[in-house]
Amino acid sequence: MQTTTAQTLATHDDSGKLLLRAVLAILILFHGVSKLMGGIGPIVGMVEKAGLPSIFAYGVYVGEVIAPLLILVGVFTRPAALIVAINMVVALLLAHTSQFFTMGQTGGWALELQGMYLAGALAVALLGAGRYSLGGIHGRYN
Repeated sequence: MQTTTAQTLATHDDSGKLLLRAVLAILILFHGVSKLMGGIGPIVGMVEKAGLPSIFAYGVYVGEVIAPLLILVGVFTRPAALIVAINMVVALLLAHTSQFFTMGQTGGWALELQGMYLAGALAVALLGAGRYSLGGIHGRYN
């Protein structure tokens, strides 16, 4: 069977979506596992300092554990990616506002990691999971 250019491009697109999903999810999961192991005391402090109820701090588990796991396996990928994006916006506002217009020690933007997580999450939300996911290419929200 001969593959067409469109089939080849679709395969590459789906491979790219898988790579983007996996890298984003795994890297965010490291942050979530760290909070599972060490607790979210510092997050509670930041949330309370901002005048919000401390219960909001537990949203970090949704944004850094549950949502990345959904992204990784490709189920409810778009909503999960939006949750990660919202989590990143909240993190930027609560913990990084003083760094927003600063440069890092190596010359890059001080918040380039957070910026890449935010942009990656938005890209996954726009692209969906693709064929290589539990939801499949025609899966709901994929």
